[in-house]
Amino acid sequence: MRRNRSRLICSRKTDTSKCSRAASNLQPPTTSGGENKSSDTSRSTFPANSRFIYPEFLPDPAIDKRNPIKEKLERMDMLKRRANIDIPIFYTGTIMAVTRSNEHAPDKSSRFLGICIQRYGAGLKAEFTLRNIIEGLGVEMKFFLYDPSIQKIEVIKLEKRLDEELLYLRDAQPEYCTFPLDMDPEVLPEGTPVPVNTTKVKLKPRPWAARWERADLKGVDWEVIDGYITEKMKAQRDSLRTPWEKYDLMKQYRSTIPEEEQNEIFAEVYSELHKQELSRKKMKKKREFVKPKKSG
Repeated sequence: MRRNRSRLICSRKTDTSKCSRAASNLQPPTTSGGENKSSDTSRSTFPANSRFIYPEFLPDPAIDKRNPIKEKLERMDMLKRRANIDIPIFYTGTIMAVTRSNEHAPDKSSRFLGICIQRYGAGLKAEFTLRNIIEGLGVEMKFFLYDPSIQKIEVIKLEKRLDEELLYLRDAQPEYCTFPLDMDPEVLPEGTPVPVNTTKVKLKPRPWAARWERADLKGVDWEVIDGYITEKMKAQRDSLRTPWEKYDLMKQYRSTIPEEEQNEIFAEVYSELHKQELSRKKMKKKREFVKPKKSG
């Protein structure tokens, strides 16, 4: 009996020693300064203005339209599409030209040049609209940014405007959106900030396509607009203004993607975008290089 008791005591001692060793091994991991630095550097690899350069990579902020798996798969498809076609940086107000396949054209392709009046949508549904006046008639073409039928996207003149949308150009004087189809591209030196066109657009007399007098527009001549509307319309405009919305934090939160999620998305895609940009620059230098001829 004494021997059995001593054996039980010894087994209990060995079990407690094993448990204490296992508990010592299960301590929470300590984060070193090097790991924090590596995570900070990975977040800082993409530029801070990525949400303006690549807005289509950010998902739709509407909660009922969110699907993380779908969004990730779409980003993969977008990167693959960008590997086959050069999609340049552009903004609303940029003069662009798009060439896409057209089976009914003699050379099986068609090209349209115009000013970008609208850019919206997320993922593979990202769209932009170009407008130009051809032979006195206003023509608009809407393109999906990742449409496989698009063969080439050219930036003729890179610039921004004061408003995010230029739909009021539909009711503007023709000179504000008339561009020659053979317009020569203007190349900005590398590193130059994007110029902002501060032109004040003069609208034509009413009727208009929308109630522009009620919109908060910065790129229009308000003296001209006030000359076209009545006193009753001016009073309605003042009563419909909502200056408190810029202080509505919940509305801003629901209409935007949180910064932490933006950082995760751009940290995921920017390395591949940067590789594609470097490879295109190398190819461009090779095309511009002319082999010298032997003299004599």
